[in-house]
Amino acid sequence: METLYLIVPCYNEEEVLRETAVRTAEKLTALISSGMVSQKSRVFFVDDGSTDRTWEIISGICRDNVIYSGIRLSHNCGQQNALLAGLMQAREYADITVSVDADLQDDLDVIDMMLAERQNGSEIVYGVKAPIHNEKIHRRLLADGFYRFIQIIGVDMVSHHSSCRLMGSRAMDALSGYSEVNIFLPALVHLLGFSSSVVHYKQNERFAGKTKYSIKKLFLLAMEAITSFSLKPLRLINLAAMLCLLIFGGIAVYDIFTAFAGTFKGWLLVLASVWAVGGILLLSVGVAGEYVGKTYLEAKQRPRYFIAEELPDTNKYTEKE
Repeated sequence: METLYLIVPCYNEEEVLRETAVRTAEKLTALISSGMVSQKSRVFFVDDGSTDRTWEIISGICRDNVIYSGIRLSHNCGQQNALLAGLMQAREYADITVSVDADLQDDLDVIDMMLAERQNGSEIVYGVKAPIHNEKIHRRLLADGFYRFIQIIGVDMVSHHSSCRLMGSRAMDALSGYSEVNIFLPALVHLLGFSSSVVHYKQNERFAGKTKYSIKKLFLLAMEAITSFSLKPLRLINLAAMLCLLIFGGIAVYDIFTAFAGTFKGWLLVLASVWAVGGILLLSVGVAGEYVGKTYLEAKQRPRYFIAEELPDTNKYTEKE
């Protein structure tokens, strides 16, 4: 029987955390009672440097019930690093992990479907969420556009895969071998290449509080995914430069003919050309700078996170089944 750790990253979730603890414990207890997972299974919280009472609440619930455990990162490292920290801490004791959001938008019944796929031989199970019925249309359009674009540029990942996923011990061990600083787990996990499957589930509305992912943060996450896994943007710049040269060649030929015809009025075309060249140059420098910046960060090999505090986990004092 396998030991399951539910990895729950948290950042300023004091409004919802107690309810999250109750529901995740109920789900895990039901799985243990049904014999689907081991009694050593845990709910594992990762406090991503919260500035509210999140860690205080986590500490309290962990003292009251051994089914809970957790760590606190020394500062806010972002959801991707918080998830990775939880996975790396849990892999010593867990045979499988399932990551879920603290805001209760992930339907916890999806865990049963994931465990069923695990029984069928899947080492990784991706959760794909359906849209919320009242989700803002601009966020949905942005998400659809992101997944279409990322497929065009060659980043291989499951479309509309959320952070909710199951990973077996082999996948977690393989993931620990990746040392890069800039991580985007949906694509990185897919890169592992283990047997996988997909389950679809209905996404709930937040139980309380507001989403921590603003449009700005979503944009930065999208840039992380694009620049960490594909070189095609650099190659697209070369194609854009070639197209630009062809257009300007055509403009030059047009100006020559109009000059011979005595009707030359090409100053607007010249001005437009200057703006076009300037825009392409700035875009090229920006994209190239993004890759140079990634190389700079990777070359320094800075730690991705530090654990400031760690709550007792009874599995540390017993042998894993």
